[in-house]
Amino acid sequence: MYLIEEIKISPNTAIRKALEVIDQGAMKIALIVDDEQKLIGTLSDGDIRRGLLSGLGMEDSIETIYNQNPNVCGVNDSKEKVIQTAVSKKVYQIPIIDESGRVVKLAEIDHLIQKEKLPNPVVIMAGGMGKRLLPLTENTPKPMLKVGGRPILETLINRLQKHGFSDILISINYKGDQIKDYFGDGRLFGVRIQYIEENQRMGTAGALGILKEKPIHPVLVMNGDILTNVNFESLIDFHHQAKAEATMCIREYGLEVPYGVVRLNKNNIIAIEEKPIQQFYVNAGIYVLNPEIVESLETGAAIDMTQIFEKLVQQNRETVSFPIREFWMDIGKPEDFNRANSEYDRIFND
Repeated sequence: MYLIEEIKISPNTAIRKALEVIDQGAMKIALIVDDEQKLIGTLSDGDIRRGLLSGLGMEDSIETIYNQNPNVCGVNDSKEKVIQTAVSKKVYQIPIIDESGRVVKLAEIDHLIQKEKLPNPVVIMAGGMGKRLLPLTENTPKPMLKVGGRPILETLINRLQKHGFSDILISINYKGDQIKDYFGDGRLFGVRIQYIEENQRMGTAGALGILKEKPIHPVLVMNGDILTNVNFESLIDFHHQAKAEATMCIREYGLEVPYGVVRLNKNNIIAIEEKPIQQFYVNAGIYVLNPEIVESLETGAAIDMTQIFEKLVQQNRETVSFPIREFWMDIGKPEDFNRANSEYDRIFND
């Protein structure tokens, strides 16, 4: 049970503090109120992501990124009107305000909407050989390595099922029979699983060109060796709201220079920065592609996902990024595998 006071913040709150409120609150939203406790806006996870991408830092205030025109209902509005408002506006929570504009409660529509399965197919690339993880992958495909006592791929499928995805296609190659034997048709995991069998190496996106059924909804595509608790449903919503043709999840990555970096103006030393950390955004191996992008792929041709995005960028197509701030790990090296096992219970305790 949440307390409405716990999710109220002022417009000059720092982004870091706002994130704590959103992450710790059951409703995954913050209510922005003025000095008289009247509602003046709302702040969602997506609002913060867009703010960070625009160049704001964690200590900057939320005053330029919160929604200043929130959807609300009054205390005398019927339940049907609240639901209708939420569905029409495609939001999961509706603040209920009194005559003075103060929030008296937050109506949660999420459980009503999530009863329906999402129509988006999911394609999981699970055909890699995992050479960097030898000898662990000598007899086991990388997605079937056990982290937290279960295969990486099982955790991924469980997360997808929890967020409403039920139509899953798994691209297999190296020791793919182990995956098919374990998951079968997916009924035991609450989903429907089909398999795309790669007879040759087709890159990280080639399997999309041999789908038996052409998609009619945006396709969620991801690598099968990733552990993350990102909200996949929020990713789909973000893709729709951005009116994107292709969305790539990205992750901030810091690279420390192990020396003091000397800044020069010609021959003159103007500054010395000791072991600076350079920040980059890296490809997180999770994507959303519109149906027409998938249909444009050449059947049976090998292609990597980065090549698809490079081509779309060259064509000035609408490509956007979705920054992941939740737990994310690519199980690519033995140290990644060990770290994932040590952190699994803390992250995936639900």
